[in-house]
Amino acid sequence: MVASSLEIRQMSESELDAVLGWAAAEGWNPGLHDAACFHAADPGGFLLGLIDGEPVASIFAVQYGAGFGFIGGYIVKPEWRGQGHGWAIWQAGMERLAGRNVGLDGVVAQQANYARSGFRLAHRNFRYEGLSGAVAQESDQLVPLSALNDDEILRYDRQFFPEQRSRFLQAWLGQEQHIALGILGAQGLAGYAVARPCRTGYKIGPLFADTPALAEQLFAGLLSRLPAGEPVFLDVPELNPAAVALAERHQMQRCFETARMYTGAQPELGMNRQYGITTFELG
Repeated sequence: MVASSLEIRQMSESELDAVLGWAAAEGWNPGLHDAACFHAADPGGFLLGLIDGEPVASIFAVQYGAGFGFIGGYIVKPEWRGQGHGWAIWQAGMERLAGRNVGLDGVVAQQANYARSGFRLAHRNFRYEGLSGAVAQESDQLVPLSALNDDEILRYDRQFFPEQRSRFLQAWLGQEQHIALGILGAQGLAGYAVARPCRTGYKIGPLFADTPALAEQLFAGLLSRLPAGEPVFLDVPELNPAAVALAERHQMQRCFETARMYTGAQPELGMNRQYGITTFELG
């Protein structure tokens, strides 16, 4: 490794979209509208590294509330690796999140490197791939999430994320090409799920539900609303066996995994009701 001469600054939304193209080349299959939704979460949280004006490295260091942060989008373009640029932009990202409990979803092969920066393994996530298509019967409890009160959605989501994330959710749920469904129980919202178009097929995330039966109904409702025969991806936390069973019951195949790690204590996130995480990039 040589000393880096990297210029590091915040990236614009259009630059973020270009960086997500780098992620696509690395096999991460980002959503078609991720740049706008991600940028809305924390506009200052996306750092770009440049050499003589050429973008060569990136990292997402997104702040949530007062105490949590998430690292994603940590990429150095292949021809610029081994020159210290990755370490330079990593330090800049971690400095932006100093004093917070920081999470990430990293490739398993990099666990040891993240551990050297103070991260500890919480659990693995498995990416499953299947196909969309009609289902035998749809629940009459399903409603468009847009029909519900924003405060109710935020209260429900807060059970599954370490801090409030209203700016992100407003963009995520409001994107017109995202399909967002809720399911109602006796006490109000009892689960919700979102499907979004990606470079390849669709990803479902999040998928949160109070019971396995409600998760099944949400999942089936989304599958039936997608174009038939499209690839569908669901990122399942290993800690929830019912989520693994849901994916496998729908003949989905495990194709990838990540390591969820934190610098601080593992947050209490109702993992037994998480059937699909929101994104590997932002948590």
